Amino acid sequence: MTVEYVDAGEAIDQGTLNYKTPGADTAPNVTSDVTYERILEARSEPQNWLTYYGAYDGQRYSPLDQINTENVKRLTPAWVFQAGTTGLIAGASTYSFEATPLVVDGIMFVSGWDGWMWALDAKTGVEIWRYKHAVPFDVSLCCGNVNRGVAVAQGKVFFVTANAHVLALDATNGKRVWDRTYGDVRAGESATVAPLVIKNMVIVGSSGGEFGVRGHLDAFDIESGDHVWRCYTIPKPGEPGSETWPADGQAWARGGANCWLTGTFDPETNLLYVGTGNPAPDFDGEVREGDNLYTDSIIAVDVDSGQIRWHYQCTPHDVWDYDSIAECILFESEGRKLLGHFDKNGYFFVLDRTNGQLVQVTPFVDRIDWGNITRDGKVTASKYPDKEGEPVHFYPGPAGAKEWTHAAYSPRTELFYVPVQDTGATATRRRREFKESIPYWGAGVQVDIEDMAGSISAFDANGEEKWRWRNDLPMCASVLATGGDLVFAGEPTGEFNALDARTGDLLWQFQCGSGHHSSPSTYMVDGRQYVVVPVGWGGWAEGFLPGMLGAGHGSALIAFALPEE
Repeated sequence: MTVEYVDAGEAIDQGTLNYKTPGADTAPNVTSDVTYERILEARSEPQNWLTYYGAYDGQRYSPLDQINTENVKRLTPAWVFQAGTTGLIAGASTYSFEATPLVVDGIMFVSGWDGWMWALDAKTGVEIWRYKHAVPFDVSLCCGNVNRGVAVAQGKVFFVTANAHVLALDATNGKRVWDRTYGDVRAGESATVAPLVIKNMVIVGSSGGEFGVRGHLDAFDIESGDHVWRCYTIPKPGEPGSETWPADGQAWARGGANCWLTGTFDPETNLLYVGTGNPAPDFDGEVREGDNLYTDSIIAVDVDSGQIRWHYQCTPHDVWDYDSIAECILFESEGRKLLGHFDKNGYFFVLDRTNGQLVQVTPFVDRIDWGNITRDGKVTASKYPDKEGEPVHFYPGPAGAKEWTHAAYSPRTELFYVPVQDTGATATRRRREFKESIPYWGAGVQVDIEDMAGSISAFDANGEEKWRWRNDLPMCASVLATGGDLVFAGEPTGEFNALDARTGDLLWQFQCGSGHHSSPSTYMVDGRQYVVVPVGWGGWAEGFLPGMLGAGHGSALIAFALPEE
């Protein structure tokens, strides 16, 4: 395939590159009528995957059932898109997908590393256009040169870049509509989050907690790119929650709590539910005494004003790097509006999403020895790196019992499906003075390379485990639940699996040639259901499975479907 470089002069002036595939450089105008109202009803058009989790509720569930427990054994590759591994920000774990592909009426939009964005024909995998944002090679990145996806609305596709820009592109041709900066790369801020469109806004969060920055959410006007509001996730002195930080000094100003995963939204409460990241420094709690709000918390943000309405802190005064950034899955049970959250600390929380009240908390991984959380939510720490130079081993390790990769929920089975990592680590506290854009961890960390396990585990809303599909290695990729009573889950060693959603039985498996650390989605074109999975051994493998740092990285999308009749 020949690729033609276009608009060179404008590209150089603006710091971006735009490429086109000759003869196929314009996509059908399928996103012009993707409105807020349509995204609200996303699950009523299961042939599409309109937003990051498939719908605002974060369930990662599709009602599509053409592929089901009876015929999934016949599933076969339909097409493969090879993205390549070129780029400037090289490293041991980079140039691989961590995104969720979106699909609108037969057109797929997916982002990659190094500022790449593609539009593909979702039926064939043929590239329509691509876009490249020029990212400086010296951007400070904690955990890999990665990007988790895009949002679409009103004729545009939105994504963020590693140097903390949020962009709107024309969805038909990839030309830039607007470009805004919302983070200070000199201070160590970056961006990896998939944007979320709500009403007339596109909402994004910042990354960079490992460099001692102050986390924030930002909302921009879809049409103009104007900044609408900013919500800081660390309170400054005098604001509610500031008493949980040292009264003297600047610990709050470099406290972390970045929102680097996409939130979920309930239009009835008008609240955006977002998980926040670890405090900084990650492991040295002595320089930031107190609970350190709103780190390691679930925050409920008024989507119109950007004000925090309530919060629930999963790990007060975190000294294990247990970000609470994981998805907040919205569901109903016994007439209550609830929220389910599988935290890195190894516990499954269910909250009343109207007020943040704890409903239940239970462990979802076998080995937890960092501390204990009782049924009433009381947290007691047991093991942590509290003495300079003294190694401390704890479970789970800093990648968590579940990393950022997502659980799913099926309203058919009323079960949650969670990818579990049962891996420990050793941390040795090392005091480090804060310096802008320099890693601010406060410890040396070594993740176990032996004695580990993983699973896909199914839980009900009461925290009772219903089944477990066991694996010798941690499960490091998002899962997908469908109306065909299937759960799709990728393995680090490359296998892509379909499990029976009711029993956990393995029904189908395909070796994709590279480990999975991304998020599959499903859609339908011309009456044929596809399941698409991005593959590639992505960022920060040293944090959750260091023994596989040398594994094939890969960088492909593979779409599966039943054979055509």
